[in-house]
Amino acid sequence: MTARPQAFGTGETAAHLTPAVVRDVVLVASDITLHIDENAVILSVMLNSRSDGFGNLDHWTGRPITDFLTEESITKFEEAHATFLAGGDLRKQFEMNHHDNASWEFPVRYAFVRLGESDDALLVGRDLRPVAEAQQQLVQAQIALEKGYEARREFDARYRVLLNSVREAVVFVSVRDGRVKDLNDPAAALLGMGREQLSGAPFVNAFKDRSSGELIESLLNASIADGEQGLTVPSLTGRRQLRIRPTVFRAAGERIVLCRIEAVGDDQTGDDALTGGLVALFRDGSDAILFTDAKGVVTAANDAFLELVDAAHASSVKGRSLADFLHRGQIDLSMLLDNSKRSGQMRIYSTKLVNDYGSRLSAEISAAWITTGAQPVAAFIIRDVSRVEAVRQPAAAGSEESSRNVMELVGSATLKEIVAETTDVVEKMCIETAVNLTRNNRVAAAEMLGLSRQSLYVKLRKYGLLNKGHDR
Repeated sequence: MTARPQAFGTGETAAHLTPAVVRDVVLVASDITLHIDENAVILSVMLNSRSDGFGNLDHWTGRPITDFLTEESITKFEEAHATFLAGGDLRKQFEMNHHDNASWEFPVRYAFVRLGESDDALLVGRDLRPVAEAQQQLVQAQIALEKGYEARREFDARYRVLLNSVREAVVFVSVRDGRVKDLNDPAAALLGMGREQLSGAPFVNAFKDRSSGELIESLLNASIADGEQGLTVPSLTGRRQLRIRPTVFRAAGERIVLCRIEAVGDDQTGDDALTGGLVALFRDGSDAILFTDAKGVVTAANDAFLELVDAAHASSVKGRSLADFLHRGQIDLSMLLDNSKRSGQMRIYSTKLVNDYGSRLSAEISAAWITTGAQPVAAFIIRDVSRVEAVRQPAAAGSEESSRNVMELVGSATLKEIVAETTDVVEKMCIETAVNLTRNNRVAAAEMLGLSRQSLYVKLRKYGLLNKGHDR
């Protein structure tokens, strides 16, 4: 059988607990131990031999402990000592800060231990200076980290302000994967793509007939070549040549190419005359000319446009969206902007102009997407075709060719079948045109045709056009 364990301090164990052994146990278990009487006078001081940071404390013997405590610790000790004398339970340890006549102090965590039936007590303490030093180092590390974060935020703010303030087109490209790290708005406008679309995408996507590896290799070679010739590459649409002047640097162990981009323009004589002629055409031309920003907000309009929409002053239209003057509003504007942005221009788009009084006017619009400046600009030439339509309609109705095509069907089918067949052909052509103009946006196509979305789906299924493209 296993012997039942006895309580510590009884039996044979008690026989070995001599005063010397108890003293050694106390010294091993603590860094400093103070023996005080009921008046809080220090009777003896015991120091752990491994703790050499206290120095010689023999002069504490015979003096009140409060002589060697800081002001905030005196109150804490008096409360704990009073609880001890009253017989209260002091299992919870408390911390006090000691100071001597010298200019040093140290924190200690104490616990009260009663000595027999007397009011004498042992204050068994642990030196907290290693903990305090570790906490101080942690605080200093945290302060240094915060300063590093502040410095980084400051440099990031400077970089952002500088990048967005310069008029020069700037792109940062990673040599490792050829992707765009960052760019500014003039670069996005010059490349003819959105800033969000380019950021993080392969840089080669902005150019025509180039592979990623070939482009990065060419940029590296151009960066170490003599002179400022740079690298000339065609834009994505192929309508212009772009010159890239690369500079390679290393950041955080990664090589980055700083690309400064500009459009390559042929030197032409008579630029002043051309500019003057264009200004005169804008001012005195018979066709309405309009300029908007990338979102379709009017920035400039000539008198011909003001006359079409019955506006008294240019201030009446400037700052407003072009959609306010189009029959189908934002749908018409989206068609014009999206198609001109994608291909650079849109030749003819038929719609109606609407003024603030509700009058409508048939018009044909040509659009061009201009990216030579810091910000992209949309230019529109609008022509009044209401008189032309009035002339065309009778001619179209009496067209001999159309009459001949219809008459050829007479005798081969009933009148109802002939009308149904020709109607289906026209209807299918109109639906295909609307779907193509809206780039397969079924909602916009339905609104353009004056149909509900459900009716459009029925007709798309009828003519086998339902699976053409993808629904948006």
